[in-house]
Amino acid sequence: MLEIRDLTVEVSGKIVLKNVNLKIPDGEVHVLFGPNGSGKTTLINTILGLSGYEVVSGKIFFDGRDITNLPIDERVRLGIAVAFQRPPEVTGVKLGKILELIEPSDEEKILGLLSNLRFSQSFLNRDLNVGFSGGEMKKSEILQVMAQNPKLAMFDEPDSGVDIENLELIGKALKEFLKGRSGLIVTHLGYILRYIEVDRGYVLYNGRIACYGDPLVILKQIEREGYAKCAGCLNVRRELRRP
Repeated sequence: MLEIRDLTVEVSGKIVLKNVNLKIPDGEVHVLFGPNGSGKTTLINTILGLSGYEVVSGKIFFDGRDITNLPIDERVRLGIAVAFQRPPEVTGVKLGKILELIEPSDEEKILGLLSNLRFSQSFLNRDLNVGFSGGEMKKSEILQVMAQNPKLAMFDEPDSGVDIENLELIGKALKEFLKGRSGLIVTHLGYILRYIEVDRGYVLYNGRIACYGDPLVILKQIEREGYAKCAGCLNVRRELRRP
């Protein structure tokens, strides 16, 4: 469903991602770990095609198609959706209006999604994310992604800025939503994995993939020794690549 080949990305004149390779088969959910500033959000934004993220080299393929140079709207129409870590506040645009544009004839579906997230219908009449708490903003973002029914759903730090009760609620809702769907979960702490089953894990460190494999094994390693251990993994991988 998603394949990234040797992707190098520049932001504001600085190389942030360096020769990143990642592949998510149809129907699998993968997780991307990494410390703050490692390039996780840059990767998400580049996949989506946001401006300011220049692909210096490499390719992005989605559902068998090269989308490296496609505009955002075409990528979304193909079936890519993102729940942002820090979505903007949009005064004058109601959350309900956004959902109506996504699903113009399926009010019952929207109400069902609201119920699953225990998200009050009153938020439909509020300006998008304006005055929302951290948990409410996460629910708003996840609700919009679910309404799109995408082929590939990406969630940037869904477990940050939410309390324990909402973390469990969001985690269980995502677990149900991602069944049989391709997904990419980006997380620093890994708390969301208490509720979501993922097929493969990666660690992004200093703009490079440091390791990949069993996500729970990787998470336990991070919990024991932190992300600093990943610097050593990167050095080993560089040595192995030398002739």
